[in-house]
Amino acid sequence: ASELEEKLKGEVSGKPKKERARAIGKAIGDKLVALNIKAVVFDRNGYIYHGRVKEIADGARDAGLTF
Repeated sequence: ASELEEKLKGEVSGKPKKERARAIGKAIGDKLVALNIKAVVFDRNGYIYHGRVKEIADGARDAGLTF
């Protein structure tokens, strides 16, 4: 998922970075739930778990994924 996708473009346009990250996380979660994937491992790749990284994970959780 990317903020450049047509579905997200209008939704995230002009919003703060954290809100964009949450929307992208929710889009990722929606796609995975549609594929019947409900549990995933969130590898933050060494990044500290706060800010935009945390918002992506929270958005995916909002969509129904479990970590």
